Amino acid sequence: MREVMTKSMARNIFYGGSLFFILIFIGLTAQSHRYITTSSTDVAALSDSVVHGKRLWEENGCINCHTILGEGAYFAPELANVMTRWGVQDDPDGAFDMLKGWMDSMPTGIEGRRQMPNFGLSDEEYRALSDFLLWTDSIRAQDWPPNDAG
Repeated sequence: MREVMTKSMARNIFYGGSLFFILIFIGLTAQSHRYITTSSTDVAALSDSVVHGKRLWEENGCINCHTILGEGAYFAPELANVMTRWGVQDDPDGAFDMLKGWMDSMPTGIEGRRQMPNFGLSDEEYRALSDFLLWTDSIRAQDWPPNDAG
C-alpha cells in the first residue's frame, strides 16, 4: 500500500530543508569571512604609505582602465601581481624605480593609441602607489590572476 504525503508532511520537509540550507549558508559565510580577514590579507603590512597608495589609486581612477584582483576595466593590464611580473616583489626600492620609470616613460598625445595619462605624481606618491601594489601583490588570492605578461 502506498502512503500519500499530507500537506503537513510536505510543509515539514520544506521548512526542515530550508532551515538546513540556511544553516549551511551561514556556516559558509562565516568561514569565508574568517578566511578573508585572517588568512588571505596581511593586515599588519597596511602601512600609512599603503593606505595613501590606495587613496591615490581611487583618486586617479586607475580602476577605470586597470583591473586589480579581477575588479575594474580591461583596457589596461591587471595590476594585482604586477610586482611579481616585474620581478621586484621583494624589493620596495626596485618596485618604486620600476613603477616611476614605467609611468614616466608612457607617451601621451598620440592619436588612436592606448595611453597611460601622466598624473604628475611626486616621488612620495610614486612610493605610496608602489607600496600599495606591493601589498596587493602579497594577497593570497589562490593564484589569481594568472601570473603572465598580460
